[in-house]
Amino acid sequence: KYPIITDKATRLLENNKYSFIVNPSSDKITIKAAIEYLFNVKVTKINTCQLPKKQKRVGKYIGWKSHYKKAIVTLAEGDTINLFAEN
Repeated sequence: KYPIITDKATRLLENNKYSFIVNPSSDKITIKAAIEYLFNVKVTKINTCQLPKKQKRVGKYIGWKSHYKKAIVTLAEGDTINLFAEN
């Protein structure tokens, strides 16, 4: 779906690891195929985790932040993904 840009994710960029939010029903094989097709890179490893839904409140109203799946993709040596577009 889209990349994650957080402090931890930017530290992982130094090790050639990129974090993405993906569809919760997708598996590692389809994630690998999609990343290789979209960015023209070679994926060597994928770690995924299902993050739970969390309760959030705004004033007196209580709601839920939906759960999602995070994929940490390790690329081959020399391959990079440009997440920060330069204008």
